[in-house]
Amino acid sequence: MVMGDTESCSSRAVDYFPRQSRKQRQKIEVYNEVLYRLRELNEEETVQPGFEDELWNHFYRLTDRYALDVNVERAEDVLMHKRLLCAAHDPATRPAIEVRLVQMHSASVGHSSDSVHLNSSRKVDDQCFGFFDKRRQCFHPPPAFGSSPDLELVHEVNQCDAQDENITMDANPFNSRLMHEITISTNDKPKLLCQLTSLLSEIGLNIQEAHAFSTIDGYSLDVFVVDGWPLEETEQLRNVLVKEMPKVEVAPVEKRLRVVYPVEEQQQTRINHVKVPADGIDVWEIDASLLKYEYKITSRSYGDLYKGTFRSQDVAIKVLMTEHLNENIRKEFAQEVYIMRKIRHKNVVQFIGACTKPPKLCIVTEFMSGGSMYDFLHKQKGGFKLPSLLRVAIDVSKGMNYLHQNNIIHRDLKAANLLIDENGVVKVADFGVARVQAQSGVMTAETGTYRWMAPEVIEHKPYDHKADVFSFGILLWELLTGQLPYEDLTPLQAAVGVVQKGLRPTIPRHTHREFTELLERCWQQDPSLRPEFSEIIELLQRLTRRLPAKKGLTEEVVRKSCNSV
Repeated sequence: MVMGDTESCSSRAVDYFPRQSRKQRQKIEVYNEVLYRLRELNEEETVQPGFEDELWNHFYRLTDRYALDVNVERAEDVLMHKRLLCAAHDPATRPAIEVRLVQMHSASVGHSSDSVHLNSSRKVDDQCFGFFDKRRQCFHPPPAFGSSPDLELVHEVNQCDAQDENITMDANPFNSRLMHEITISTNDKPKLLCQLTSLLSEIGLNIQEAHAFSTIDGYSLDVFVVDGWPLEETEQLRNVLVKEMPKVEVAPVEKRLRVVYPVEEQQQTRINHVKVPADGIDVWEIDASLLKYEYKITSRSYGDLYKGTFRSQDVAIKVLMTEHLNENIRKEFAQEVYIMRKIRHKNVVQFIGACTKPPKLCIVTEFMSGGSMYDFLHKQKGGFKLPSLLRVAIDVSKGMNYLHQNNIIHRDLKAANLLIDENGVVKVADFGVARVQAQSGVMTAETGTYRWMAPEVIEHKPYDHKADVFSFGILLWELLTGQLPYEDLTPLQAAVGVVQKGLRPTIPRHTHREFTELLERCWQQDPSLRPEFSEIIELLQRLTRRLPAKKGLTEEVVRKSCNSV
């Protein structure tokens, strides 16, 4: 490599990153390596004026993870990604789609020392990184980002923990199969991944590996390795995707979701009063002038959350950003109001009221001074001891049991959606994606958060309230360890692992036997094998009685949480 090239890149990078982190330095190294390889391949683009700057801008506009994950042995793939992102800028060529056959290493290859590593030296023969297809007399490349080694490693560790016998690993680097790699670039937007994975499922594809990236200027680069489509029909697959993608471009995933209680709205060009179905149970519309805002708690994609007061009562005010308001957001807002005003339980955050008239659209609930369980866990840098964990779990179970008794599925149960009040009581919160269960007992379409999501929801199969039980099992592990589930994987990689490999979080070795059994029952692949929350409450209470009494949970939680607010 010519030293001048390295210096040129480094000086450019310094302009972008005055203080370079380790990942940013690695991004620069990957950029240099890709540039070197493209020149070695005599790619025509590399001799064009300004190519170095264009290539660097490609890396700069994507996240650091793109540079860390991309297969530098296939530098020409970077040009393909760059071309797709460029095409996505033009409405006439958006979405930009590439479909090709790739060689996908099977899970049985694992991490044998004889396996070919995609980040090995450039001196390795290029034939080691493709699959020779005698029928077509050509080589097929590996996936642009490869199979996640972390996912494979976790899967192997789980297998070893599950049985005491030795596991024999196939050391043959060519133990693999051909699959299709689909790369899509389009306008980035909320829930795009949900829409794309739903679309792929609807046309009969099984996602084996997935990588999702966003650019700093609002575009997406999503890569899926799939099976379920005839290998010889690559062009036909692309044609189907081109035909079906407009559904994703113009219609949110919720339009394919069966909503039990539709929301009626005025059809006008300006922002309108959101009408929530009324049944005369209570009066919940709030005069916005009576709300006093004290400070902002957090900002999210939907808007901002404030601490404030309403008629001298401390409240939390979730304000929607009206400049980004669309029909789908208004429907979610109305659905959340509809559900929250119908429920009253000591372990569910209490609904105070809502403003459904412009210029303010907001939901007002009781203020939980202890903050979220997620913040509590990460500030104390660890999980709960079993006695404290059981008390928290019982609170959550009681709230969830109440919701299920009223045919409400939460669909996004995790530590970030649990709040703590001034007395240390834990309450279920955030009903933005909750739904009233259909009378058939099942629902369809994907929602929630991948790391906590039940496999049947990930796969877009019909599901019922047992999907919440699966999420509760992952939540219990989160409370036990204080860690993010599958933290070494991207959310989409975790989802693929849960469905395709039976991936579950590793339970700490010295966890109480009965608690371990509960976790494993909650995250069973078959929903019918998961317990109801009424049974979970009994199991938790019985286990609590068997443990030595420990006082002070309430004071401990409140003190640690409130002191950090």
